[in-house]
Amino acid sequence: MSTKPFYYKKQAVKDVQPSMNVPGVPAFLGDTFVSQDKDKTICAGFFHLDKGNSLVYEYDYEEMKIVVEGTFIISDETGQKVTATVGDVLYFPSGCKITFSTPDRAVGFFCGQRAPL
Repeated sequence: MSTKPFYYKKQAVKDVQPSMNVPGVPAFLGDTFVSQDKDKTICAGFFHLDKGNSLVYEYDYEEMKIVVEGTFIISDETGQKVTATVGDVLYFPSGCKITFSTPDRAVGFFCGQRAPL
């Protein structure tokens, strides 16, 4: 029987994430772990957003996110709008266009079915 080790990253939420490089938008995102399954790759990590211009993001993959710090104000093109706080979970299906903002600062942990950054 073959066994594989699990992976552990202490206090990953504190890692500095790279900029998403959207001009004027204080948004940062990085992959903490990437699965080894090449057919169904899963990436997980943290999305940080600081107060400022909103981030408009169109998903071309499936993603789920849990708010781990602060408050996100999230809306889509259907008119749905929520104020998501610590502990809230969101599911973004492929094809949705989402606007993220925050009154101060917010951090979300995501798990997405996409290629690594």
